Order: sequence, then C-alpha cells, then structure tokens
Amino acid sequence: MRSRQRMFAAVMRLLLKCLRLGRRRRFKLVRQVEQLWHYGLLCLHSLLYNSFTNGDVVLDSVFEPIYWLVDHVTRWFGVVFVALVIGLTSSIVAIVYICLLPLILQTYTPAWICWHLAYGHWNLIMIVFHYYMAITTSPGHPPQAKNDLTGVSICRKCIAPKPARTHHCSICNRCVLKMDHHCPWLNNCVGHYNHRYFFSFCLFMTMGCIYCSISGWEMFRDAYTAIERMKLLEKERLQVAANQTYYQTPPPTFSFRQRAFHKSVVYLWVLCSSVALALGALTLWHAALITRGETSIERHINRKERQRLQKKGKVFRNPYSYGSWDNWKVFLGVDVPRHWLTRVLLPSPHLPHGTGLSWDLPPCVMEPHAPLLAI
Repeated sequence: MRSRQRMFAAVMRLLLKCLRLGRRRRFKLVRQVEQLWHYGLLCLHSLLYNSFTNGDVVLDSVFEPIYWLVDHVTRWFGVVFVALVIGLTSSIVAIVYICLLPLILQTYTPAWICWHLAYGHWNLIMIVFHYYMAITTSPGHPPQAKNDLTGVSICRKCIAPKPARTHHCSICNRCVLKMDHHCPWLNNCVGHYNHRYFFSFCLFMTMGCIYCSISGWEMFRDAYTAIERMKLLEKERLQVAANQTYYQTPPPTFSFRQRAFHKSVVYLWVLCSSVALALGALTLWHAALITRGETSIERHINRKERQRLQKKGKVFRNPYSYGSWDNWKVFLGVDVPRHWLTRVLLPSPHLPHGTGLSWDLPPCVMEPHAPLLAI
C-alpha cells in the first residue's frame, strides 16, 4: 500500500514538474515572438523613416504602380496620339476646302473673302509649323560629359548631376532641361528648347478652333436643321413605301452629296467647339504659368517651398521670374520690338535664351529680379 502511494506521489511530482517546464517554455516562446515583432517594427521604421515624409509622399508611393502603367502606355501610344492629331486636323482642313470654301466664295463679299483667306491660311501655317517643330525638336538634355557640368542636385535614376530646373522624365528615361511635362499628343517632352513651340501650337490651335466655331455657327444651325428634316422625310418615305398605292408619290430623297455636306459641317463645328474648350483651358493654364515664370513641375515645388518658408516668417521669391511682362519677353525670345512680328506673329525657329544649364539674366530684362528669399 505504501509503495503504491509513493509511486503515485512520484508520478504527480513528475507531472507537476513537466507542467512547470512547459509553462516556462511557453512563456519563453511568447517572449521571443514579442522580441522579434518589436525588432521587425524597429527595422521597418528605420528603413522608411524620413523627416520630409507627408501625405503627398505616401499618396505617390501608393499610386506608383498606376504611374508606371501610365508611363508605359503613354510611351507606346504616343505615335497613335500624334497620328490622331494629324488625322483630325487634316479632316477639318479638308472639310473647309471642299465644303465651306466654295460656299464662302459664292456668298460672301470680296472684303470678307479676303479676310477669311488671309486669316485662315495664316492660322493654318502657324499651327502646322509649331506642331512640326514641337514634335521634332529635342527638349534638351544635360551633356554626357559631366566634368564641367554644374549641378544643384543628383538625379536618383540617372545617378548624375542635375542642373537647375532639370527633371527626370520616366517616359523618356532621361533628364530634360527645364522640363514642363511629357506630352503624349507630341510624343515628346516639353522642355527648354520646344516649350515655346508647344505653347504656340496650343494657342494657334485654340484660335483656329474658335474661328471655325464662330464662322460656322450659322452653317451649323442650317446643317443641323437639314439633318433633322432628312430624318423626318426618311421616316415618311418608309411609311409611304409600306402603304404605297398607285395614286401616292413618295417624298423626295436627299442625295449622298447633300447628306455628306450637312454631316461634315456638324462634325466640324462639334469637334472645333470641343477642342476650343478643352485646349483653351490648357492654354490659359500654361499662360498663367508663363506669367509667373515657372513650369508645371516648378509650380508644385514652389508651392511647397512657399508654405515651408511661410511657417518660418519668410517670403518665397521665384528666382526665375523677372516680372509678368519680362517673363513673356524671355519666353517668346523678344529682344527688340520688331521681334513681336518676326518671332511671334510669323513662324520663327529662333532658340530660347540660355543653354538650359545655367540661368543668367537675359538681355531683354533691364532690371534685376527680386532675390530668392525676403525676410
């Protein structure tokens, strides 16, 4: 009996010892998991910590896959967009020459005929010239020899010095001097050497679309009314054909030429009006940026810098702005008064001021601009 009690006590002691050992091991395992978790969080914070991180940076990181997709789609479809611009513009020009010009020559007075011929062809020449120059002119890139290149920062992707106002284009995969944006309708970056061509194309294209919309308003109303009348007569003709007797005559039908003429006029007015609204808004936006002496990218940079300095009680001054009027003169390359005619109102392939690597005071600016910071 005693031996059984001793054996039972020994088994119970062994069981309690095992339970204590298991509990210690379980606590030790939980402690190790907690240590690994805290260590992982510390590593993650050390890798991602940045004193400049804010909501915009986080949002850009979240949308990075979308940006990558848009960059690659834009790169491959740039040629399609250029072909679309050329095709739509050519269709409008063809409609004007085939449908509207004979009507203008028959019905308008000689003075109005001269006005339409002069203004229309001048506007067309300016559109074609500036679009061709915008898509064929390189925006400008930093030189490959970096020995004498003065850079204000290092490009993270090129791993090379980056001059002032230079930014990396993820679509072209290289740095662009005074980059404004990558335009898919040009299949080219808008930068230092073709910024003027891009803006001039937008301006003259908007002017041409407004001209077509205003000039063709009466024709559009007549054509739209004629199309509605065509539909009504076609419906009546089908009804008569279904219940035709020997004493009924079907309504007259419109010829293919008449249908094509009216539909072409409606197509011209709708397309020109839509482009005038959309492209006009874009042109006004870029005009405001040029007035302030900044690009689309610099607008975001200057806005953040202005907010940062405002908290410190300082005022930000754009170092590349020379005043509204002088900014336009620098942008258009107007050095003397006659340049407004030869370089602005007529096609001109003149180069912009500076090389895009350094930004000295242009000769057309008489007074030095304000300093970068003002207390």
